[in-house]
Amino acid sequence: MTHGTITDESGRDLGPGLGEVATHTTVLFSAQDPLVLDNGARLGPVQVAYETYGTLNAAGDNAVVLCHALTGDAHAAGHHGDPERRGWWDVLVGPGRAVDTDRSFVVCANLLGGCRGTTGPSDVDPATGEAYGLDFPAFTVADLVRVQRALVRRLGVRRVAAAIGGSLGGMQVLEWTLQAPGEVDRAVVLCASARLSAQNIALSTAAREGILRDPDFQGGRYPGTGRIPRAGLSAARMLGHVTYVSEEALERKFDRRRRPVAGTTSDPSAGGPPAPRDGHDWFAPVFEVEHYLHHQAVSFLERFDALSYLYLTRVMDAFAPFEAPDADERLAGVRDAGTRFLVESFTSDWRFGPAHSDHIAAGLSAAGIPVERRDTVSPWGHDSFLLPLGEHLDLVAGFLAR
Repeated sequence: MTHGTITDESGRDLGPGLGEVATHTTVLFSAQDPLVLDNGARLGPVQVAYETYGTLNAAGDNAVVLCHALTGDAHAAGHHGDPERRGWWDVLVGPGRAVDTDRSFVVCANLLGGCRGTTGPSDVDPATGEAYGLDFPAFTVADLVRVQRALVRRLGVRRVAAAIGGSLGGMQVLEWTLQAPGEVDRAVVLCASARLSAQNIALSTAAREGILRDPDFQGGRYPGTGRIPRAGLSAARMLGHVTYVSEEALERKFDRRRRPVAGTTSDPSAGGPPAPRDGHDWFAPVFEVEHYLHHQAVSFLERFDALSYLYLTRVMDAFAPFEAPDADERLAGVRDAGTRFLVESFTSDWRFGPAHSDHIAAGLSAAGIPVERRDTVSPWGHDSFLLPLGEHLDLVAGFLAR
């Protein structure tokens, strides 16, 4: 990647990306007119951070909404001053790219409960003057979508040409179509789930427990104390990140390559265990994959909050829209509205693998909703939807063009 120009895995030039962009904020709800959550709790004010790219047309119907995954934010494309550090979905968005900003008005917002400019549990509760902490109300994917819908209305959007999301973002896209049939013309659901498996819930539980059991978590009252649950959040990030990549990807990138431990005479190319100076060295990272995970953890601590991690992973656990009492009625509304779906998975994704996408596609198809279902070959695991994979990018571009 050089100054916004990127290529896909075949070497095809995807064209220049967006230039410098800015994150904006707006207040959508107030204490007098609060957001009413699924559980009846009321929340206001609600500030939302968002970015837009391209121009909204006079009819207000060329909007493409990007819904981010668990640890994403509003900065999807372009850069904030350094052309080498670009938004998380820059490969997808820009002039002439799959989401073409010469044609579309693109909106991406940080989620409710987030920690990148949108109201969340580490923000100050105006009623107490202290951070909400665990007093922040529980919320659902449906509540995330209510905030997204309020934002696009504020921006003058009358109809969403397409909503696109991966992982938790794909859950939001699916929920949006069910919550407001007719608002979204085309829905792109990538690497998502409409019913987390016991394994998925177990993995998220293990990650959350690391945070909850960290003494620096302080019962959720750590904001403002100068102490954060670094150990717990680091462990949660390491565990989570392993589930986002495939075994093949880790083998390709690291295999069992080693790095020598400082102060030892161990040979990183040797087949045996490292020779520690004392017991502490035995547990120091020596394999390259260990160093990689430690790097991921340190980077994560600089940009994400433990409370947001707890809340948003729990939101994902609860999402099961096809099991709701009114599911048939909601699906009929989507069918009658004429929304079309692209449901894509990747062959090496073991977190929300092809079976999860099959479940979504089957639920939609059974209700008579048109679905294009694709399973794209990739060795890179769950995070494949973020990478410059030509087949995937062409699939999304073609679906939006049709």
